[in-house]
Amino acid sequence: MLKNVIVSAAGVGLMLATGLIGLRAQERVVQEQMPVSDPSCTFFGPDRNKFTAGSNAPEQARLTMTVASKLGTFSSQAQAMPTAPGGSRTGTDQQPSSNTIDKYIFPALAAAGVAPAPPTNDYEFVRRIYLDLTGRIPTGTQMSTFVNDATPNKRALLVDSLVGSSAWLDKWTMWFGDLFQNNSQNSQITRFVPTVVAFNTYVRSSLSSNKPYNQMAKEIITATGMDSYTQGELSYEVGGVVTGGPQQDIFDQQIANTATTFLGLSNLNCLLCHDGRGHLDQINLWGYYTSRYQAWGMASFMSHTDEPRSTVSNNVYYWGLEDNVKYKTDYALNTQTGNRPPRGLTTSKTTVPPVYVLGGATPNKGENYRVALARMVTSDFQFARAAVNYIWEYFFTVGIVSPSNQFDPMRLDPSNPPSNCPPLAPCTLQPSNAELLNALASDFVASGYDLQALMKEIVNSQTYQLSSRYNGNWDPTTANLFGRKLVRRLWSEEVHDAITTSSNLMPTYTNTNWGPVNYAMQLPEPLNTPDGGNGAVNNFLNAFLRGNRDDQTRRPDGSISQALSLMNDNFVMSRIQPTTGLLKIVLPLPNDQLVNTLFWNILSRYPTATEMSDALANLQTASTRTQEAQNLIWSLYNKVDFVFNY
Repeated sequence: MLKNVIVSAAGVGLMLATGLIGLRAQERVVQEQMPVSDPSCTFFGPDRNKFTAGSNAPEQARLTMTVASKLGTFSSQAQAMPTAPGGSRTGTDQQPSSNTIDKYIFPALAAAGVAPAPPTNDYEFVRRIYLDLTGRIPTGTQMSTFVNDATPNKRALLVDSLVGSSAWLDKWTMWFGDLFQNNSQNSQITRFVPTVVAFNTYVRSSLSSNKPYNQMAKEIITATGMDSYTQGELSYEVGGVVTGGPQQDIFDQQIANTATTFLGLSNLNCLLCHDGRGHLDQINLWGYYTSRYQAWGMASFMSHTDEPRSTVSNNVYYWGLEDNVKYKTDYALNTQTGNRPPRGLTTSKTTVPPVYVLGGATPNKGENYRVALARMVTSDFQFARAAVNYIWEYFFTVGIVSPSNQFDPMRLDPSNPPSNCPPLAPCTLQPSNAELLNALASDFVASGYDLQALMKEIVNSQTYQLSSRYNGNWDPTTANLFGRKLVRRLWSEEVHDAITTSSNLMPTYTNTNWGPVNYAMQLPEPLNTPDGGNGAVNNFLNAFLRGNRDDQTRRPDGSISQALSLMNDNFVMSRIQPTTGLLKIVLPLPNDQLVNTLFWNILSRYPTATEMSDALANLQTASTRTQEAQNLIWSLYNKVDFVFNY
């Protein structure tokens, strides 16, 4: 038994799980102590905190950096790695960066007296960039090719090769599927798997052609057609259908979804129930000054839209979207039933015309309401801010504005700081670096809303390429200054794909509506996952909290079930057998090469001297060598640095 390594793996794995459970509980306590909106507003159900809690950036930073502190072996291992032949290509030893991000981050760190982390080495970088851009770990060959390359700009060249690749399309189709909540069934309606597949195809095709993001948004907001099985973009607004109430409930939810996704204004959902004053006072200054009537004006952009259904067979149907057919009047008041508080009359007004809530614009004469809305949303600078902040949050774990869907439009402009704050409300700028947010959004607009260019700008920055290791005492409250890499636990699909890739045993998943696919990252939604003939994988994937794209969001928490899944699940155990996969390949090798190959393919690094010594000691007995090799590969899948991106 490979005792030393296994204790490091299983022991740290359990410590990680229990530690994260405790931290998550503490985070909930902190959030519960924060001022929230009116507790009588129960509409949001399990999603209520998403619309009412204050920023949890310090807690998120503390959570992720406590994980880093548990990577004791990982930190020393990184220090002990042999120097990469190509050097550590971060550019920090060259001229000051011309990257927009670096021009704002490093002065802000200096002004706050926060020293940045050292630059990441090549081993760390290549694993990080593969996971962040493609959701897959690099193969052993890809690792060797990169670290042995002495080309000065090899990092930028690697980024260029990954962005736009098929693996990148898999990862970012999944990411936008989460953002757009593309699922076959939510808490209100069923859209059916063919609709999910069609929307998934639309997103992937848009990313493949590098369609400008503002064009994607316009097409999604204005989609019109009668068959969601073939026209996937219809699915987004259909996802706002609410049952058990008047049509106004649907208009409200559709505009709430649209404002959250494309403007980062989730508090509009709250405003569709009541005025902000008395509810959002301590949360959102813009919300405090915004009325329910103004929110109805936004919902009125949806007031001419209907969602007809066409029957396939036996309660199976597809959806459509059409305007000015069933509904031709503006948003009507005086509803007394439904999922939101009654909509009373406002003086003598019985309907509310469409008025854009940020600035007061109205549709042009004769202009389709949703076309007008899409025009206003995508030409609003807040659209660019929201987009870059969502993507920044993905790469850096914490958004420049956090929570990333709770923008406060009255606290974003550094040249016009907030004033007239209500009692106890924050009267400071909301972004941790407002100048950077605006500059990055400006770059995004200037690029023609080019998502690939935005990602390249982020990952080519020196800021992104800082290490998760830190020299000195780290203060988690400064995490939103981005002076180090905040580690993240891999997505469930990434854990799955890292195990299948490194073990050289790829499953095949198929469904009557899609497939076959080999990577979990290619699955069109978190629901309806088949077993691929290798035992059910739903439980394994769900243990890592992939969410359901509805009332359960993707979460980074650790848990005992995750540790137990890695230790015992058949999905893992079937991949450490000596007769198949990676272990079959390495068993004929000399012991030192066997150890190096396993570490290289699974952890993207070489073993430390201690790890090599322990492994060799356990492998030296011929009668138990195969069993000890199995123990070693099992231990590597259970090491804490396997499931974190550092």
